[in-house]
Amino acid sequence: MSDMIETHPFPPVLPPHATVMMMGTFPPKSEKRCMEFHYPNFQNDMWRIYGLVFFNDAQYFQIPNEKRFDPDKIRHFLMERGIASCPTVIKAIREQNNASDKFLKIVEVVDLEKILAQVPNCKWIFTTGGKATEALFSLLPDIPLKEPKTNEYIDFPFPNHHLKLYRVPSTSRAYPLSLAKKAEAYRHFFQLAGIL
Repeated sequence: MSDMIETHPFPPVLPPHATVMMMGTFPPKSEKRCMEFHYPNFQNDMWRIYGLVFFNDAQYFQIPNEKRFDPDKIRHFLMERGIASCPTVIKAIREQNNASDKFLKIVEVVDLEKILAQVPNCKWIFTTGGKATEALFSLLPDIPLKEPKTNEYIDFPFPNHHLKLYRVPSTSRAYPLSLAKKAEAYRHFFQLAGIL
């Protein structure tokens, strides 16, 4: 078992006009990354889903003929469309030395107040897995909240903000849902949030 505390390696992407914010947990170790940016594992379907939803092209964010995505193209898109991306977990221990949320011990969660100050128009937070949702719930320990099911949302009463928390399907290949069905779920969320 590894007990080394790691710090999330990528800064958040915070377009000042963002109305939605994607919040995951922790990236894989460096040898499993195809780029130094959010959702960097080439096997993860996040950027294929975005390609399908916004451009009807799963390879839109992939560098042609290479097994990697283009972080500059992704960052530019997120900034332009007003979609923030911020981890819920800032420091963690990988108990099995891998990227699995199941074996991720959270040491420090995001300072959500500080992040929201930089995206004052944010109305929706969407999480990409159970561990990210759990991390956000830890910020409101005295409020009895029921975790939203996948493709559902709840009001998230963070102080001084009117937020809704939506749960989208995991983009991990381990999550048993086809790429097309995952893209359909994300498309529904972005339509609901007024991005599409």
